[in-house]
Amino acid sequence: MSKSIQKKNLNTDYNADQIEVLEGLEAVRRRPGMYIGSTSSRGLHHLVFEVVDNSIDEALAGFCNKIDVVIHKDNSISVSDNGRGIPVDIQSKMGLPAVEVALTVLHAGGKFGGEAYKVSGGLHGVGLSVVNALSKCLTVEITKNGNIYQQEYALGKTMTELKIIAENIGDLTGTKIKFAPDPQIFEDLVFQFGILAHRLRELSFLNKSVTITLTDERIDTTEVYEHTGGIKDFVRFLNKNKDALHPHPIYFEGTKDTTQVEIALQYNDSYTENLFSYANHINTQEGGTHEAGFKAALTRAVNEYARKNNILKANDSNLTGEDIREGLTGVISVKVKEPQFEGQTKTKLGNSEIRSIVDSITDEGLSSFFEENPAIAKKVMEKSIQSARARDAARKAREITRRKSALEGTSLPGKLADCSWKEPDLCELYLVEGDSAGGSAKQGRDRRFQAILPLRGKILNVEKARLDRILGNAEIRAMITAMGTGISDDFNLEKARYHKLIIMTDADVDGSHIRTLLLTFFYRYMRPLVENKYIYIAQPPLFKIKKGKKLIYAYSDQELADILGRIGKEKTEIQRYKGLGEMNADQLWETTMDPEKRTILQVTMEDAMIADETFTILMGDKVEPRRAFINQHAKDVKNLDI
Repeated sequence: MSKSIQKKNLNTDYNADQIEVLEGLEAVRRRPGMYIGSTSSRGLHHLVFEVVDNSIDEALAGFCNKIDVVIHKDNSISVSDNGRGIPVDIQSKMGLPAVEVALTVLHAGGKFGGEAYKVSGGLHGVGLSVVNALSKCLTVEITKNGNIYQQEYALGKTMTELKIIAENIGDLTGTKIKFAPDPQIFEDLVFQFGILAHRLRELSFLNKSVTITLTDERIDTTEVYEHTGGIKDFVRFLNKNKDALHPHPIYFEGTKDTTQVEIALQYNDSYTENLFSYANHINTQEGGTHEAGFKAALTRAVNEYARKNNILKANDSNLTGEDIREGLTGVISVKVKEPQFEGQTKTKLGNSEIRSIVDSITDEGLSSFFEENPAIAKKVMEKSIQSARARDAARKAREITRRKSALEGTSLPGKLADCSWKEPDLCELYLVEGDSAGGSAKQGRDRRFQAILPLRGKILNVEKARLDRILGNAEIRAMITAMGTGISDDFNLEKARYHKLIIMTDADVDGSHIRTLLLTFFYRYMRPLVENKYIYIAQPPLFKIKKGKKLIYAYSDQELADILGRIGKEKTEIQRYKGLGEMNADQLWETTMDPEKRTILQVTMEDAMIADETFTILMGDKVEPRRAFINQHAKDVKNLDI
């Protein structure tokens, strides 16, 4: 691994001829990541959501109550709705049918002004045109004016004129868009039912007047999403694998000026907070002013009620927002006439006026609810006070694990074999199961950039513990100190000492359990490591095959069968590794740690809600959801020790 960067011969000329002008949608095809985030599976599914969001905008405008999404056998997708239908008349400025303008011109749409859409998520006007640009073929059918109109496109270009394919069909209206992604753009062309189902279910919770169906013709299945309870049903769904402290979600709504606010929340007996916020049905994963307004009002309302009812005494400190949100599952949904999002990905709401609106509506709604429901209010106060006590204990424990400056003389964990390089982006930390494997890893590693931290046994299941108990676990403290980032609210990604954290456990049931425990910890308390793709899983071999002087490693049963098919079984020795400790230092380096030869899996998080549900099922207190999960996925198990 080279630490130096060699400078190439650079052309220092820079003139007008080097300024390139991209025509039409060529900019989208040249830089797709700027418009859909990536060309991976995530970007592929983003195309579908761009089209669906247009249908949802019709629903927000009050003109659509049915949306149908179909995955066809050839892996193309169609999205149909019964909205007003994209306009087909001539757009005066462009001299083209309005639908053609919407599909071929960036920043063309009905959401920039006027009265076509009072509330909309797709405000940049790039959705349909981007889908068109990144599809090898796209067909639009529009039902309106008693006719069905059709037009075909390919790679962002118009292939046919807009034509009428059916007449005299009555008062029906709607839009159907069918497209197939361009294989020259996307790394993955297979639409996943689960990813689409998750987002469509989410949209049905947020738009209780809309029925959404998802059909997969490849496996002949259809699911219908219809939730008349709206975000109250959403909170119940999110809490289905947890024990709620009160049977029905707290719900309130309000409207101020043109902004509509809906909030539902329910406490459970867990130690984690799950707050999901939306603006015009867009998931604002980074929060924003609506989330800030809710948090401020929640903290104030709980403290005021606790003071008023003498639950907090005169000399008691106020409860913090962190205390009050422990075990809270909540959904915030706002509908804003002119939302200000940060970038096309729309992950954070920026409208400053929304904070005070949500604050006011939350304060009024919660204060009224607590007064009318003192038994539930008391449970919320008791849980918050318990959290505050645990937080004080955790603060003391956190001081032990917080990485201090070199001047303070704090040393790294004694069992950490650190690397010599100090540039975090070049360094990697292996978390190794067991002292035996840790010893081999220390001997076999490249000491320049590979650090080794052996873990003894299984770490604490953080899903069932508060932070003060978590920080009492020696293995967890060692990991936090080694990484240098701190934990929970003290976490600082810029202080990470390694930009690759590689989990290396045995390829057996215990190894899988340890991996799950570690991933649960990282997701709950060091989540930016997951979000920024710092975490990897090592892939040690399952078999060593020796024939004569030739040594081959196999990483799966199928690979073993393929190798034996090539070299034959006669005079062949096969060893099934039960653990990393069975490999000597050279073998561990060659198979699992050498960057030139190894295979490591990068841990990604496509959706926080799915990840949260999975960790709750696998590591939470309830047995039934875990049993159902095992029954559903048992057929997918690759390696099972008996």
